[in-house]
Amino acid sequence: MRKMYQIPSLISLSLLVFFTSSCLCVQYKVGDLNAWGIPPSTNPNVYSLWSQAHKFQLYDTLLFLYPPSQDAVLQVTEKAYNNCAVSDPILRIDDGNSIFNLTHPGRFYFISGIAAHCLKNQKLTVDVPSANGTFFPPAEGPAGAAMGPDAASPMYPVVFGPSAAQSSDAVSARVSGTVAILFAGVMLFWYALF
Repeated sequence: MRKMYQIPSLISLSLLVFFTSSCLCVQYKVGDLNAWGIPPSTNPNVYSLWSQAHKFQLYDTLLFLYPPSQDAVLQVTEKAYNNCAVSDPILRIDDGNSIFNLTHPGRFYFISGIAAHCLKNQKLTVDVPSANGTFFPPAEGPAGAAMGPDAASPMYPVVFGPSAAQSSDAVSARVSGTVAILFAGVMLFWYALF
């Protein structure tokens, strides 16, 4: 009689492990530095290299740490990013302990709230693929413009928190969470067999 219940239990367990492991979100400390600031002259591309070294997923978060009296984080358009234009941001965060939630796929552009800092490479792009792993940047050019200003403008999240707990290395957090879930799944599988 016990064998009849094992197959549905194993299928349910497999689905639980799969969906739980795919929902692990990570908080990344931007640049893995002490603070969001002007990159050192020895490593002026620290933010672009850091972004390229990470695989961001939907619902991950970015943590920007900086002295609030000395800087801010601006989410901007690609044009503003390329020109270090600080006058009309999509979002301005200036509390010094800023969390930005990656709530939809696409490319996100961030610059310092001080144009002179941005000109010294204090800026960041983050690419977030869709849940199936593909990435399609927003449409540009005449087709996007023909749809009107509202249709061509991507939606940006205005979600951030007042305070964040310090986290260890984001990659090891995701891996250790996945390992813990898989270990629990193996233990339940083993239990179901015997």
